[in-house]
Amino acid sequence: MPSLVRDSGLQQISMRPSAAGMLSRLACARAMSAGIDVAPLMVKAGVTRKQVEDDSVRIAVKGQIKFVELVADALHDDFLGFHLACDYDLREIGLLYYVWNSSNLLGDALRRAERYSSTVNEAVSLHVRSDGKDLALTTTYVGIKRLSDRHQIESFVTSLVRICRQLTNRHLLPRCVKFVHRRNGGATALEKFLGCDVTFGAASDEVAFPGTVMQMPVVSADPYLNKLLIKCCEEARSHREAGRLTFRVVVENAIAPLLPHGRARADEIARQLGMSLRTLERRLGSEGLTFTGILSELRFDLAKRYLLEEGLAISKIAWLLGYQNVGGFTHAFKRWTGKAPREARAQENVAQPEYPDATSRNVRFPLAVKRA
Repeated sequence: MPSLVRDSGLQQISMRPSAAGMLSRLACARAMSAGIDVAPLMVKAGVTRKQVEDDSVRIAVKGQIKFVELVADALHDDFLGFHLACDYDLREIGLLYYVWNSSNLLGDALRRAERYSSTVNEAVSLHVRSDGKDLALTTTYVGIKRLSDRHQIESFVTSLVRICRQLTNRHLLPRCVKFVHRRNGGATALEKFLGCDVTFGAASDEVAFPGTVMQMPVVSADPYLNKLLIKCCEEARSHREAGRLTFRVVVENAIAPLLPHGRARADEIARQLGMSLRTLERRLGSEGLTFTGILSELRFDLAKRYLLEEGLAISKIAWLLGYQNVGGFTHAFKRWTGKAPREARAQENVAQPEYPDATSRNVRFPLAVKRA
């Protein structure tokens, strides 16, 4: 497995990844058309009306994820990201769409999507792998906890498939689609749209096509326009802020998919990141962190999320978090909150004034997480 640290786009990225905000605008419009007051949702998500509604202003990806999630809860739409991506005008993507639309081959368009995707969303890095037989489009979250999101990534993948179909004027069907996040229930409409089974709880976010699609011509190819637009994209890419990606987020995103398999150990994470255990410990130590502390905090954060899913059994949550039995999870949860998981779920909140296993002395968590 290639090193996540060495992959392009991971060494240099904005400390606070930003996005063009199209998904936020779509969600806002959907909420307003349903008569929902979006102002309190914006406040809760930590975003401003100008960031959401003005397409010339970028929005923090973390804020966008939270805002869309709050809109989804208000609309009682658990697949809002997918639904929003199904019917918007793809031209709303902006400059990058026209680069794709003027490319010669679909493979050219996808390679340009890989290079310039950060101009649309700095937190979602697209990787294209093709050996002629298979084509894999894999996304990696940069600077943002991957499991903080469902709607944005489902919207991204749905849009990606739509774009491939529109550019080639063919109803292309992926061989498979995988998501890192989990869902408690089916995704019939999503699978019907994509035309394939969708796997949740996978090790990576991926769309796979037959490799032959790379050579499919783009019906609206315009090499002269494409050359001009690539220059514009290069300028936009060069102007994106660059800073160091915190190593903590890299480690958290490597841990998350391994938790249910009981493989979230320091030596395994070091191996996946292409470094020695000693180097992993040294890198974390330079940020005042420990692997055990990060693992505990991540488990607590995910436990809060999973407990809000009423149909998710406590035993299943324990497994998802990498505990061998319910007792281990219950003991840890009591240590974190002073309550048993069932008690916290019944009270409709997960309270914890200060986290006992935190890697710094003043790490605090929300006092309550309300059920949607």
